[in-house]
Order: sequence, then C-alpha cells, then structure tokens
Amino acid sequence: MKQLSSQKNESVLKACVVLPTYNEAENIESIIKAIFAMQSNVSTHKLYVIVVDDNSPDGTQEIVKQQMQQFPQLHLVTGNKVGLGDAYKRGISFAITTFNPDLLLQMDADGQHDPKLIPEFINLANNDFSLVIGSRFIDGGKTPDFSIWRKFLSILANWLVRNLGGVKHVKDCTSGFRCIKANLISKCDFNYLSTKGYSFQSSLVYELIRHGAKPIEIPIIFKDRVKGQSKLTLADQIEFLINIGKITFHKSEDFIKFCCVGLVGAIVNIGSYLLLERRFQIPSQVAINIAIEISIVSNFFFNNYWTFKKRTKKLPVFLRLVIFNIVSLVTTVIFYNLLFFFLFIKLGMNDVISILISITAGTISNFTINSILTWRK
Repeated sequence: MKQLSSQKNESVLKACVVLPTYNEAENIESIIKAIFAMQSNVSTHKLYVIVVDDNSPDGTQEIVKQQMQQFPQLHLVTGNKVGLGDAYKRGISFAITTFNPDLLLQMDADGQHDPKLIPEFINLANNDFSLVIGSRFIDGGKTPDFSIWRKFLSILANWLVRNLGGVKHVKDCTSGFRCIKANLISKCDFNYLSTKGYSFQSSLVYELIRHGAKPIEIPIIFKDRVKGQSKLTLADQIEFLINIGKITFHKSEDFIKFCCVGLVGAIVNIGSYLLLERRFQIPSQVAINIAIEISIVSNFFFNNYWTFKKRTKKLPVFLRLVIFNIVSLVTTVIFYNLLFFFLFIKLGMNDVISILISITAGTISNFTINSILTWRK
C-alpha cells in the first residue's frame, strides 16, 4: 500500500473524510473541491480528505495528485482493487495512525452524497452523538432514482441487519454517508470486519453499536451517481447474505440451533417422502407435500423446545405452530423457488450456486421472521 501526503501532522482537532475510489476520474475533482469548500462552515475541526484509490486505470490518481498541490490537507492511499470494505479499512487505518483524528467521515466519491451536510454531521458529533448516519429511510430521506427492485432490496437488506444484528434503532444500516468518533472506531475488531465489499457498511454499524455507539440519523436525498458506473456487483450481494449469517452467529447461538434443526428437518423430509412413496405407494406429488408438512411440524417442535427454549412464550402453542407453518411455506416459495428461478434462469448463474444462495437467503429470512413473530422476545 502506497501513501502520498502533502502535509505533515499537526496537533489540531481533525476530521478525516475517507473517499474510496475506483475509476472516478469524472467525479473526483468536483467532490474534493466541494468537501474543502465546507471548511468555512466548520470552525471546530480542520478537514482532511483521504482518497483511497484501487489503482484506477482511468487516471483518478493523477487528478488527485494535481489537486494535492492546491489542497495541503488532501492525501492519497493506493493499493490493489479488493473491494469497498478493504479500501475503507486501509483509509481508516491510515487516517488514525497518521493524523490521530477526532472524527472520521465516510462518503462516496461519485456525487451521491452531498458535502454540504458535512457541517451538520460534525455539529451533531460535537453534541455527543458518536455515530451520525445520513439516512435514506427516515422522514425526509429519499431515493428518487432507485428502481422499485433496488428500493425493495435496500429495504430488505436494512430490515435483515436491524433484526439479526440487533441494530433496531438505526433505519439505514447500509448507508455510506457517516460521521464516526475515531476513538469509537478504534475499538472495533477489524479482523472480525473481514468483509471486503459493500457489506462492510452493515458490519461496521453492527460493531459500532456493539461497542456503545450513540447513533443519530439525519435525512439525505440519495440521488443516482453523477457520472460513471456503479461498482455494486452480484458478488457483493452474495457477500452481504453471507455476512448477515456471520453477524447472526456472532450475536446469538439461536441461529446456529435453528440451522441444525433445519438439517434435521431435511432428513425428516427425505425419510418421510421415501416411506410414503415407496412403502405406502402414495403418488410422489402427494407424498412430497405431506413430507414437507411433516418436516415443518418436526422443525417447529425442535425450535419451540430447544432453539427458543429460553424465550418467553407469549402465544399459545397451536398459534405458534400456525404462524411457523405459514412463514415456512412463504419463505419456501419466495426464496427456494422464486429466488432460485431468478438466479438460475434469469441471470444464468450456476445451478448449485443458485441453490446455495436461495437456501442461505431462505434460512436467514425464515429465522428472522419466526424470531420476531413466532418466538418474539
């Protein structure tokens, strides 16, 4: 990792803005100038900008180096392209070790985040809020350029993080526009934050909350990027689903037990089907549906008396069984069938990978919904 700086360290209160970039030559100059233009509205901190560029082939670094001649507080960190999370970890580590800042700000370099909000972020951080989040999903927040599908995925992703990660008081857990107290982020385990892509954002929020962050959200209007192409890939989305499971594992043993019960249910399902279809000569279409219901009932009782044994049972057993049955059937249709169809048929993904993604998404959703509805705490 190479680091270029145009100014020596100073003993003043500092706020470091970390900007990950890859092929942002069309946007980087304007965003740098817009950030430094906010210095006149920030009296408590000196603004520094750290561009973390993953060896962009479009000349992003050359533009940054030119801007460094005009802005002494502008710095460049370079390295190989691994992912957004990796870039943020390098930029944050560089900022902390080089400048010992009071505040760290995260934002995109593509014009989707408005630098004019930086003074408000810093003002709130000065008033004892250790985590300030620019939120798209509170009153006043908007995503005017999102398609219906993208909006659905974003809302679903945040819902999963809130309910599995215990970040219930944060509406936008995947926002990339934040201001964080540096002493708080220093407590986070970057080894645990092993995610390399976009799921770093949700992992970081979870870690910050776990270490006592006092969050506040302010509404932002998240517009489509000004120029260039989005860097969000299918691999990032897959990593996000895997990371949801990791957060859940880190948080509670309930999810692990739930997965174990699911494996037992699969055995019960197969055994029941073979018994009904081969021993009792029941037609296969009928046998498979009966086998599914037997495995659902089996899973319910294992979960009720083992997985969620410690939780207070607020609903009668029969009602819990009905809810569990409905949730299981709905998640089966949505994830095991529809999601598989979308990945395998529409996107042309490998069938085995499509099955694994569908099972992962279905299991996580099944656990989350049942944890909230069937066995609510």
